[in-house]
Amino acid sequence: MPTAVIVGGSVAGLASALALSGIGYRVLVLERAAPPPQWSVAEAAGRWRRPTVPQGIHSHTLTSLGVRVLRERAPQVLAGARAAGAPTLDLTGTVPAGATDGAREPGDEELVALGCRRSSLELILYRAVCALPGVTVRHDSAVGGLELDPGQHRVRAVVTAAGTRVPADVVVDATGRQALSRTWLRIAGVPVADDRTSPSGLSGYTRFYRLIAAELPGPLGRGNAAGDIWDHYAGVLHPGDNDTFSIALATLPGDRSMAGLRSRAGFTAVARATPGLGPWLEDGVSEPISPVHAITSPPNTLRGTATSHQRPVAGLFPVGDAACVTNPLFGRGMSLALDHAFRLADVLAVHQDIDTTQRRAVARMTQELFLPWYEQSTAADRVRVARWRAAVNGTPLPPVPDAGSGLPTAEEVASAARVDGVVWRGLTRMLMTLATPAEVFGDDKFVARVRQAGGPAARREGPTRGHLLRLLAEAQGAVV
Repeated sequence: MPTAVIVGGSVAGLASALALSGIGYRVLVLERAAPPPQWSVAEAAGRWRRPTVPQGIHSHTLTSLGVRVLRERAPQVLAGARAAGAPTLDLTGTVPAGATDGAREPGDEELVALGCRRSSLELILYRAVCALPGVTVRHDSAVGGLELDPGQHRVRAVVTAAGTRVPADVVVDATGRQALSRTWLRIAGVPVADDRTSPSGLSGYTRFYRLIAAELPGPLGRGNAAGDIWDHYAGVLHPGDNDTFSIALATLPGDRSMAGLRSRAGFTAVARATPGLGPWLEDGVSEPISPVHAITSPPNTLRGTATSHQRPVAGLFPVGDAACVTNPLFGRGMSLALDHAFRLADVLAVHQDIDTTQRRAVARMTQELFLPWYEQSTAADRVRVARWRAAVNGTPLPPVPDAGSGLPTAEEVASAARVDGVVWRGLTRMLMTLATPAEVFGDDKFVARVRQAGGPAARREGPTRGHLLRLLAEAQGAVV
């Protein structure tokens, strides 16, 4: 029985443990943090401190892709999440009223999301993994390097920060955005392929709330979220488990005028002024259950070590954020990590010999999975950042880039989706990570429906930057 050592016990690492155990691997997970609390999911989710996972205390969602992976590959985890109070959200309930082809169609059953805090889902996944025979999770265990064979072609072991050698047939780098296998390879003398990067241009502020009202105070316009990305900031609400929800506000990094969002009063003032969010914060509707958490998102990054550009080292596989990071505004990180973990197991099950052929097959799979989302995020962020910067600097809005090849722009698609159910489904499948941008936008029938939809449909406008700055100024000194 081959042995896999997984470095990192967060979502990607735990999913990899589940997936590799399922194809006959003996699995050891090395996690540098302490074990999670033994309380119920409802009690632990808001009190589990994860200094090694700074994004864990921020707003998350599980897209339709993530739900499908759990339903097909880890039904016990999906059942556990539902039992722990995570609602399944039917996105088809938000097909615009009066849209053509609005009636339910085959395939609509896939258009669901899961309302669940990241900490809750991670805890459920952790407990499912710990219950597996042949899987061990060892905490307070950091890894300092790799041991390779004399030719540097294959892994033999990991070496912990304390100097302990842990033999391994396969090593999975699930260290998240740190992608520590890059450092391990350099220390071992292996040249490291360059990453592809582009700025995400995002500083985020998140606060969690618990609903008091018996019914939802407002619609979830996208089925799994309320709010939107406006012309100078973003304000989005995601429902969670156990009657919780999170609100995330986002601005350009370095925008000092919006620094008041760090305060509870400033955050509340802007959130209440954001279309779609205000009713959720009315007195008697909800209560805050966390402080305001701030974070600056890293750039969009496709790791060279995870792709075919890297000189192959057999048995070493980055997963999840260690392979690719995209802007969290799109909410697809957890879903892609789950999918990647099980795809890795699929490739290893087909290519059972741990050699460079297997490593190249995994690299091709990884590139095919992540490259479309990296490119989509890069293109969307380039447009958004330019517009936000124009708003901050008081300069004219830049023109929308030509999509090329006769394809509609993102604005044209979004507009058509407000009146055409076929376009709405295509766009929603892309946003929910079920279909790549090329699969949706490159379909001739889809493009024709966008063109037939005509001119832009009405879109609700957000508050002006000047209005938000006045709200922040008025909030100074207040406590909410």
